[in-house]
Amino acid sequence: MTPPSRRPRVRRIPLNAAAVVTVVISLFPVYWMISTAFKPSRDIQSAEPRLVPRTWTLDHFRRAVQADGFELFWRNSVLVTVGAVLLSLLVALGAAYAVARMRWQGRRQFMLMVFIAQMAPWESLIIPIYIISRDTNMLDRLPTLTLVYFMITLPFTIVVLRGFIGTIPPELEEAAQVDGCTRTGAFRRVALPLLMPGLMATSLFGFITAWNEFAYANFLIIKEQDNRTLPVWLSSFQNTFGTDWGATMAASTLFALPALVIFLLLQRHVTSGFAAGAVKG
Repeated sequence: MTPPSRRPRVRRIPLNAAAVVTVVISLFPVYWMISTAFKPSRDIQSAEPRLVPRTWTLDHFRRAVQADGFELFWRNSVLVTVGAVLLSLLVALGAAYAVARMRWQGRRQFMLMVFIAQMAPWESLIIPIYIISRDTNMLDRLPTLTLVYFMITLPFTIVVLRGFIGTIPPELEEAAQVDGCTRTGAFRRVALPLLMPGLMATSLFGFITAWNEFAYANFLIIKEQDNRTLPVWLSSFQNTFGTDWGATMAASTLFALPALVIFLLLQRHVTSGFAAGAVKG
């Protein structure tokens, strides 16, 4: 008979096994992308694929870095992504604070509209956004992409920051006001430092969303090729013989590095930020 102290461990075995299988299935495409980037072209086209490359090469990375437009499209992606994230944080912080701390007519209706905007699929907005951009002469411009990514990430940022602000006791700000701070000063000195995990969590979400987005960058930047971003640039590794898979996988690996590095740096804050933002609202 199994001792009572060992029963919880035995019960966790199927859950742990399922977790391991899920992680392996999720990470295998990433591993295959990275390993393919280091394989020679003859091994990539081989009829017998290997999990571990027999020989390693950096030729694909050299072709990716030396490809036309790499530095330009990298700069475009950084400008658009950082601009959208900063703009989203600035607007969402004010909106979330107003909803969480103040009582005003239409507050519930406002949050309902935010939830509806969050549930709307991005793809359904491509045609109206394209028509609006065309009629306002905003096609083929990086600020247009910045505004679109800001619009996409704003509802989620408001929802998370609203829940996070709700976990901060308002008495802390009231005590600062008693000591002579204005409402803005109390928020800046007391609440804002406590909001850093939530700001980091939402900024990471906005960064990954804008950094990886392809559809809008492909539809809104048509004529001005120099204004395209990295996701669109990744589709350019083709020649008369087909797709250059080695260079494509190398470029995809380089493309994924910034988001991975930022996530690893902010992992602790991101976890606490999402947990706190989901507690109260």
